[in-house]
Amino acid sequence: MVLDVTDLSVRFGDFVAVDHVSFGVSQGAILGLLGPSGCGKSTLLRAVAGLAPLSSGSVTWSGQDMRTVPVHRREFGFVFQDGQLFGHLSVARNVAYGLARSISRVERERRVEELLELVGLAGYGTRNVTTLSGGEKQRVALARALAPHPRLLLLDEPLSALDRELRERLAVDVRSILHATGTTAIFVTHDQDEAFTVCDRVAVMRSGKIVQIDAPERLWRHPSSREIAEFLGYEVVVREEPFEGYAPCDFEVVETYPADEAMALADRLGQRSGPSASEQHADISSHAPTGPTEYAGIVADRFFQSGRAVARVNVPGVGTLTVLADAVRLEPGQGVRIIRVNR
Repeated sequence: MVLDVTDLSVRFGDFVAVDHVSFGVSQGAILGLLGPSGCGKSTLLRAVAGLAPLSSGSVTWSGQDMRTVPVHRREFGFVFQDGQLFGHLSVARNVAYGLARSISRVERERRVEELLELVGLAGYGTRNVTTLSGGEKQRVALARALAPHPRLLLLDEPLSALDRELRERLAVDVRSILHATGTTAIFVTHDQDEAFTVCDRVAVMRSGKIVQIDAPERLWRHPSSREIAEFLGYEVVVREEPFEGYAPCDFEVVETYPADEAMALADRLGQRSGPSASEQHADISSHAPTGPTEYAGIVADRFFQSGRAVARVNVPGVGTLTVLADAVRLEPGQGVRIIRVNR
């Protein structure tokens, strides 16, 4: 673990906001802090950042005690709910704000362009941030936080101000961006679908304590108490199997291959050599033909969402496809054959 939080408590007078919490985060992993409003998750995040005083316990990074390290020297990034962008600056200048003044202008511009492309805002550099949508502003905030290569990125309800459909789309993108950059992160949210989509492990908090911490799929299938089960969306009876009907996937994986064999299969199936830029983020279900249809592609990512394991697959000539992956363990870079299922 690069980040170790041990027996951490935060008190404000007689009120205990965080109560003897311990956890660790490994390099490049994303930990979710999930719980209802007032459970202490944002206070815990601020304590890790150095913005809230520790009443007891410790925060260490690679063995170094952070208690004596000022906030600005911890090399931790922060993304807030409202983004907190500078309205008088362009998109590019917002992203460049956290970069060291010692680097050259050429290096600064290259880093900004690289990040804007990564967050899906290539060409937006000269725009004023006040002209952007809510989702675009959060992408800029994420790019700005990533610009100085933070050792740890702390995200405090970064999607909660967005509408449900946009949150669901952006949650998948946030996970992909953090994994693509190898960023170690803690992601705070009150939304279990969001936590399950973005995070590698999820810590459920109640009344200042972590009551369960596990991988999303295991947490969903094996909640440790009735209270946790009800918070996650179970109704009267806790069941072993996930609820049906949540993941709206029109395709499923029927076979896996090495990547080169999948690409050869794609050629035999008559798929074009690669998707255009406009197709790369398309939803295949919106334009693919109806009825049984077979494709081959490469797994981009696998995550757990609404009680189902799903994966995104890059399908040459078609775009990015979300598929049901309950029955097979997939890894990024793996080749797959996909078939449309009638629903």
